[in-house]
Amino acid sequence: MALSADLDRRVQAVRRFNRFYTRKIGVLGEGLLDSPFTLTQARILYELAHRNRPTASDLAEALGLDPGYLSRILRGFEKQGLLSRAASAEDARQRHLSLTAKGRKTFAGLDRVTRRQIAGLLEPLSEPDRGRLETAMRQIESMLDAHDGEAEAAADIVLRPHRPGDMGWVAHRHGALYAAEYGWDGTFEALVAEIVAGFVKNFDPARERCWIAERRGEILGSVFLVQETATIAKLRMLLVEPSARGLGLGRRLVEECLAFARDRGYRRVRLWTNSNLTAARKLYESFGFRLIKSEPHRSFGHDLVGETWELTL
Repeated sequence: MALSADLDRRVQAVRRFNRFYTRKIGVLGEGLLDSPFTLTQARILYELAHRNRPTASDLAEALGLDPGYLSRILRGFEKQGLLSRAASAEDARQRHLSLTAKGRKTFAGLDRVTRRQIAGLLEPLSEPDRGRLETAMRQIESMLDAHDGEAEAAADIVLRPHRPGDMGWVAHRHGALYAAEYGWDGTFEALVAEIVAGFVKNFDPARERCWIAERRGEILGSVFLVQETATIAKLRMLLVEPSARGLGLGRRLVEECLAFARDRGYRRVRLWTNSNLTAARKLYESFGFRLIKSEPHRSFGHDLVGETWELTL
């Protein structure tokens, strides 16, 4: 098919940008960022680290990879001691995949190098220029995914650090949403207000973080990661507005928490929730969190069952 002169010019512009960016992020060498892994292998490691025991079919579909090509990479990971397989209880033909301890350590090192490399690209830029760069990238994602309304809406959401005024929003929206959806009384909002006040007063930026999800100035969600001990972090106050549910925002917020925890050297992440929060519990379970403690309590005007979940990084 012959291209019009205008379209051909734009094709060349996209290719020029691709050449520029792939050189900038160091994917042209034999190994990504001087590692023994190709870009594709590193991407598969990322999925294995962030999914709860996927099958090879799950990975092939998520990444758009040829099953045979993926199978060869997975066999290579097994030979290196990075990957283990376990038979599925539901379907004996399927094997669930997970990283071994060596695999998790390998991915953590690669992830740290990747984050530092991207940080090195951003550090010379002023804060306004960083914002313009982020906006431009969101626009690229949005336009190329314009055929998919949900993908476009998700691409428009940015995660930013907290700033003055955000803690009031967190307390207000927790109080309002949990009252509307679960009938919890005002003591829950009071509890959240106490927690966020303590977070601001004792905030340690080297070990703790708050992420605020925002789309065109509208806050859509939040999550916190705080230090419990030198080796244990606590995930707190995950919230996604009803208007943003179904866009993968909850997963994205949890991913940020876990990546930060790994980067800061935490060994485990804990969280506390209640048994009736089924969507949140399902999300945590998908990341590999395990229920380690359960006890009934009377809080927020209801008889509830509190649960402590934990993930080993």
